[in-house]
Amino acid sequence: MRYAAAIEYSGTNYSGWQIQPHAASVQAGVEEALTHVANHKVEVVCAGRTDSGVHATCQIIHFDSNAERSVYNWVRGANSNMPDDVVCRWVVNIADDFHARFSAQQRSYRYIIFNQPQRSAILERKVTWERRSLDLSLIQDAASSLIGEHDFTSFRTVHCQAKSPVRTIHTLEVTQSAAFVYLDIVANAFLHHMVRNIAGVLLEVGCKAQAVGWVQEVLDARDRSKGGVTAPPHGLYLSSVTYPPEYELPAAPTLINFG
Repeated sequence: MRYAAAIEYSGTNYSGWQIQPHAASVQAGVEEALTHVANHKVEVVCAGRTDSGVHATCQIIHFDSNAERSVYNWVRGANSNMPDDVVCRWVVNIADDFHARFSAQQRSYRYIIFNQPQRSAILERKVTWERRSLDLSLIQDAASSLIGEHDFTSFRTVHCQAKSPVRTIHTLEVTQSAAFVYLDIVANAFLHHMVRNIAGVLLEVGCKAQAVGWVQEVLDARDRSKGGVTAPPHGLYLSSVTYPPEYELPAAPTLINFG
């Protein structure tokens, strides 16, 4: 039987989602917990692999098992064996043709910037600290250049293995609450480091180190060397994954808000 599940995690102590030979990964902890419940080896497939230090409030996975367990027992048993910084939010029975990665229609990320002169000790590695004053209106104007279908070569790492650099950003919203600036990006899919590179470029515009039109120039260049710095991973959260309605998956949780 196939199951879908939602996993929340803090990525601070991990080298990323994917299992690696000599480093801690979120996937390893999840598979170990589910294996304990199933009493047989369980392997999981995720909607999108996150990098070292990146968090998730709603990472979607699927796995197969012939163990007779209720969805309640899957959740309770998994969480009894998960690391403290990883939790299973829900498990549901799902159609055999469901695939956490290939069935996904779009993915959503939230990037959180803490904008004040002093860093926060409490929020260390949960947000990206920016000491420079940011102009929200400039960021919003610059972000509009990235909406739609584009070649995002300038916004992906040179190590990205995607066959095509073309992606479609459906929405890119910029909001502020107190000292916190939120970038909410929804796209059909993302390239390696794409959100962090977008955040890095928009921060340069927001602090007036670059003009609004620079974002369009970077996009048109199709050259990663023109794209400026990659923003840190600490403020990045995979917030939701959208699937066709016939799968009837539970709604994503409320977005992380600090301000």
